[in-house]
Amino acid sequence: MIILIPAYEPDEKLNILIESLQLENNETILVVVDDGSGPESGEIFSYAQRQGAVLVQHADNKGKGEALKTGFDYVAEHFPGHDVVTADCDGQHAAVDIYAVARKVGQHRSIVMGEREFAGNVPLRSKLGNKATALLFALSTGTWLNDTQTGLRGFPAEILPWLGTVPGERYEYELNMLLEAKRNDVELETVKIQTIYLNGNESSHFRPIRDSMRIYAPLLKFSASSLAGFAVDTVLLLVFTALFNDLLPAVVLARLGSAAVNFWINRQLVFAEGRSLSLRSTVSRYALLAVVLLALNYEVLVLLSAIGTPLLLAKILTEITLFLLSFSVQKRFLFRKKSNRSSPFEDSQDGHLVNTESSQGRSER
Repeated sequence: MIILIPAYEPDEKLNILIESLQLENNETILVVVDDGSGPESGEIFSYAQRQGAVLVQHADNKGKGEALKTGFDYVAEHFPGHDVVTADCDGQHAAVDIYAVARKVGQHRSIVMGEREFAGNVPLRSKLGNKATALLFALSTGTWLNDTQTGLRGFPAEILPWLGTVPGERYEYELNMLLEAKRNDVELETVKIQTIYLNGNESSHFRPIRDSMRIYAPLLKFSASSLAGFAVDTVLLLVFTALFNDLLPAVVLARLGSAAVNFWINRQLVFAEGRSLSLRSTVSRYALLAVVLLALNYEVLVLLSAIGTPLLLAKILTEITLFLLSFSVQKRFLFRKKSNRSSPFEDSQDGHLVNTESSQGRSER
């Protein structure tokens, strides 16, 4: 088994983790990718090498996604046929959990994820961030995962080349990996692990604004598209009302204009696959979706009003619900091209091996 740890400016927690793995007592090979940490981290990495780790280095910081891809490429080249378990360097993953994931990935042809319960003393930003990412994943795939942000994951050897093709350079890569796995019929399984946050997760290099924008880009762009549609609808309503002096045609024409703008933005900018789909078919499906959402808008408002919900609150709840529903339908069905690609397992030409090397043989490599 190969354990892969991407690391950027690590502290002593990395060495504590390596010591807990007890590399000298088992047949584990540890690969650490230094993602351009600089000379200040030299002693940490030197200690890791003295403990038996293989060190791969980036000259400059490229992001966690690129560090993982570099590690996958290295393992595929130097240790072909061996499964890989990834773990973080900040002390969030215990050795017992790492080996639990390793055992399961060795038994199943699937991506195995260490799933945290988020109980106890968990930083608020981590708890909220994971829920938001889980919601985005559910809207995009129809599957709910309790822990989409876990860095403890196991990968069968056969899919390592495919992992290098998944888009993403930084933290968004880990979510993209799961989205692409669902699209390519790669199974996702989970193993319950401990929830560990040390000192409020202060050693994390996650940038709340920039990295969150990368992760939630599809939903953020969809929100901007909806806002643009609202602005166009408002402007056109004022213009047509002045021209016709009649509200009904003004409302209809304004809604048609804003829908056209919203459709164009979503097809060209929000859901990239939409550009390669037939314009006629996507227009007809978009029109059908608009009609269904309009009907649902009315029915949900009536239902909420009937149970005593104030109109303003009912309107807000209805719009939020239909916004999320519209995103999910457009992401999963309307602007999604059917994949003709075979499974990453079918594409792989590598056999699956069980690591039977002795620790002595590893040290001589």
